Amino acid sequence: MIDKRVLPLAIGGLGIGTTEFTIMGLLPDVAQSLQVSIPEAGRLISAYALGVVIGAPLLIGYSVKFPPKKVLIALMVLFAVFNGLSAIAPNYTLMLVARFLSGLPHGAFFGVGTVVASRIGGPGKEARYISLMFTGLTVANLAMVPLVTYVGHTFHWRWYFAIVAFIGLIALLSLFVWLPAMKGKGEDAHFRDELHFLKNQQSWYVLLITAIGFGGLFAWFSYINPLMTEVAGIAKSNMAYVMTLAGGGMVVGNLVGGYVSDKMGAPKTCAFLLLLMMLALTGVFFFSGTRAIALTLTFMCGGLSMSVSAPINIMMMRAAPNAEMMAAAFMQAAFNVANALGAYLGAIPLLHGLPYNYPSLVGVGMTLIGLLICTAYIARYARVRVAKEMQTGA
Repeated sequence: MIDKRVLPLAIGGLGIGTTEFTIMGLLPDVAQSLQVSIPEAGRLISAYALGVVIGAPLLIGYSVKFPPKKVLIALMVLFAVFNGLSAIAPNYTLMLVARFLSGLPHGAFFGVGTVVASRIGGPGKEARYISLMFTGLTVANLAMVPLVTYVGHTFHWRWYFAIVAFIGLIALLSLFVWLPAMKGKGEDAHFRDELHFLKNQQSWYVLLITAIGFGGLFAWFSYINPLMTEVAGIAKSNMAYVMTLAGGGMVVGNLVGGYVSDKMGAPKTCAFLLLLMMLALTGVFFFSGTRAIALTLTFMCGGLSMSVSAPINIMMMRAAPNAEMMAAAFMQAAFNVANALGAYLGAIPLLHGLPYNYPSLVGVGMTLIGLLICTAYIARYARVRVAKEMQTGA
């Protein structure tokens, strides 16, 4: 049973996951309603991701001095308000602006939440408690994304944003009731000091692994609706079930990733998962025309997309021990750079008239680059660890 102290973070993750991923399943509906093409509608995904990239470091930098509980409450207020604005945006341009604003509190919430979850878990259980926080994100993909996809497709896609705003209000209440109070850094904390971790080369390795390597999965997931309907031959009315399948994989992958990371070590777990991602995306490119295989790969890719959350965040927090919240916020920014890159680069073959399995081929290339960077990180990490052990022995 989930620790009730981390439950508010999971509920916040539920809302964030619902707003971030439901649009993939409703992309054709949104495009038709706003009178734009599907690749143009895909830019709404990139706009949200850009909001995360900009909002994460800025909001963390100016709020790190305050107690984490107050910061999380303020971020959830912004989340609910901006998603409410998305529900009433009358045209494509204003929807782009609303999606950008909706992304601003996303990274900061998970940045603060990651550190709070690790503190609640304590030594030896950090990755598992971080994965518990991300359980909300995975449950969103298992239950809420398919449900809201169905509601949006059956009635109107604007209901999707109204539901997300309501989840934000529930998260806000739970933060008041269950999240324990923790001390902030106080008035001595300064934005510039929080950015010192960027001088550490290990931090840049992790950010690049995330931004490039995991962009491959977003190249696949951003266009999952037309992939499954036009290539795999699945009826549009059954897309809610496909999203449920992907969400089930995310739930399993998230929990397994946290457990394996605590046992095997975060860097090795990350490299192994990147290799599996590359193989799975290769399978999507070659075998999505076969319905049963396409569905199996949907579950696998869904699992892999979330299994990395805990280990990669642990890697980042260890690279920035004195600026954990800012580092975790940068990680969310990097994940959403991956989101934006995946959606943008995945659209390139589509704009040239190629079938909807080609974004996954773009994803294979991005994941391969991420794996190479991760291998270089592990080699450097191992050398540093051996050097420290030799110094200790001496």
